[in-house]
Amino acid sequence: MDESEQVPQLGDALPLVPSDPRWLPIALSDLDAVHADHLHCERKAAQSALSLIRSYPERADLVAAMARLAHDETRHVVQVSQLMSRRGQVAAYDFGDDYAAALRELIRKPEPARLLDRLLVFATIEGRSAERLGLLAEALEDPKSRDLYASLATAEVRHRDIFLSLARDTSPDTWRGRAAELAAREAEILAGRAISARIH
Repeated sequence: MDESEQVPQLGDALPLVPSDPRWLPIALSDLDAVHADHLHCERKAAQSALSLIRSYPERADLVAAMARLAHDETRHVVQVSQLMSRRGQVAAYDFGDDYAAALRELIRKPEPARLLDRLLVFATIEGRSAERLGLLAEALEDPKSRDLYASLATAEVRHRDIFLSLARDTSPDTWRGRAAELAAREAEILAGRAISARIH
């Protein structure tokens, strides 16, 4: 199977529900809040990748993939920071992310289930980020911002599939079922949250 066939099959294993249509106009009405949140989302994505290297140094495939991914996410921090600078916007403190926290609560404790769940939770977060960054890219009027968000959405899809590929290699017999379970739980988490001008 070549890579062009593999990626769609991986993505199909994580059937995330579309965002509520009310999210986009709310996000567009307060882009400063979206950018401030996005900066920290990219930072935390890099930290999550590095945390996997710390936890599973014996997995050479994981270490190599997460090192590259963390590099990507750190570059995204710089890009979002530059976007904010162009807008004359100062970065804000990170006030936490109850969406990501709720997903992390679903991670099972014993290994190897813990590794599988961490990979799938990170894939879920990347998948949701990709969807919403793509929505923004289609709606933004500023060409530079639009191009940036389109490129970031593409990168997040790639990152989602990196996590899914590692999950598949970690647990070939159970990863798809668990991915579907987590996608369903993610839909419940979104349904129970107020819609706000944030990436998640």
